[in-house]
Amino acid sequence: MVIAKGELTNIYQGLIYNFLYNNDINSIHILLNLYDVEIQMTNLYPKYRCIKEIKKRIKMVLFPRRNRQLVSNNLSMLIHEDIDRLELTLYLIGYKDGYYEKKWVNPLEDIAIKHYSLEEVYGRKFLFHYDTSSKDIQKIMKEISQEIDSREENTNGINDFIHKYCEKVVKKKVYNLNSYIDKQMTIEYTTKKLDIKEEGTMLSVKELNKIYRTIMKVVKKNMINTYKEAYWFGINDRVLNRYS
Repeated sequence: MVIAKGELTNIYQGLIYNFLYNNDINSIHILLNLYDVEIQMTNLYPKYRCIKEIKKRIKMVLFPRRNRQLVSNNLSMLIHEDIDRLELTLYLIGYKDGYYEKKWVNPLEDIAIKHYSLEEVYGRKFLFHYDTSSKDIQKIMKEISQEIDSREENTNGINDFIHKYCEKVVKKKVYNLNSYIDKQMTIEYTTKKLDIKEEGTMLSVKELNKIYRTIMKVVKKNMINTYKEAYWFGINDRVLNRYS
């Protein structure tokens, strides 16, 4: 049975929704299989860097709280699966968008033929996925990045996607963070007694607001970079698939 393009798009969107909002792991496996059948994905390497950057930034914004490391660790445990799902989703979307962006495939193929013989191109697993040292490649990557930024300024598509997800999935966990923070006990010795105290106080609404704003800022910055990286991989793989 042949599935119409519109129906296939609806299937993709449904699988993405189930994976993101219902944590349905089967949906992402089905989506990956469908993508593989459609475009023969070969080089998928999401980095999952965002949660590490969130941990680092939260420790900074909560200075000088003594338990900021504890808060950062608990927050990371609480939302890391949600952030990783979002990162994987945007990586796949970026890869597919890049693969189908015809504007850049021919120029990249022209550069490849300048750098390699046809025999070399046929035998390569990677093209310019990681080797971005030449001026030709740096120029085209800059132009691609600028085009994505320009498109995003006009449509706000990626940021809206991120904002909607974080508002529905991440925000409530952040504002309930006090319920998840483990208390640390400190022991202070004096000449007369042993004093055991609970370290740290509850996070204020102001601090929770700051934490959520920081998460949103970090996520948006990292996710657009994830999208661009995957977009670049998609373009490169489209060129290689012409020689497979």
